[in-house]
Amino acid sequence: MKVYPLAVGPLQENTYLLVGESGRGAIVDPGDEPERILAEVGRVGLHPEAILLTHAHFDHVGAVAPLVEALGLPVYLHPADLPLYHNAAQNAARWGLSIPPLPEPVEPLAEGQRLDFGLGLEVLFLPGHAPGHVGFYQPGHLVSGDVLFRGGIGRYDLPGSDPQALFASLQKLTGLPPQTVVYPGHGPLTTLAEEMAHNPYLAG
Repeated sequence: MKVYPLAVGPLQENTYLLVGESGRGAIVDPGDEPERILAEVGRVGLHPEAILLTHAHFDHVGAVAPLVEALGLPVYLHPADLPLYHNAAQNAARWGLSIPPLPEPVEPLAEGQRLDFGLGLEVLFLPGHAPGHVGFYQPGHLVSGDVLFRGGIGRYDLPGSDPQALFASLQKLTGLPPQTVVYPGHGPLTTLAEEMAHNPYLAG
């Protein structure tokens, strides 16, 4: 699997293009700037089969509607994040931002679910930053959304967040191989080994 990041929008959210066998793959967390995402899809030769959402905060879903319109893709999200999904435009407005109405229906994600799309992904349920937060795992790679960052973790003071659930999710991640490359929702990529050695929320 090849992973191509794009930092998009005013919050510099990381959108990822996952490219697997024969150019099959998926778009993860298209947060903004759909034209840039579409251009990058063409540049890397991705033939996307789905939009995968780690969670439904507005900065991760702002480009979903135009991409669905352009590419006709299904959208996958954990059901516990549907309230955030339905309120994303309203939440964006609180920041003085606007996103187009999000498309329905949404395909459900669940812990342990296998997703093909030429990628062979496993869904990891990682609540805490958001009620229905998930990660997408392929041995050696973890798209972590806003659970784990380089040197930090996701906020747990937002509506629907739960610090106890977040810390349980972080402990779950420590059970993955240390060499796993982590692709976070904001900021640079890292590895689990690096975070377990230096991230104050995981170290020790």
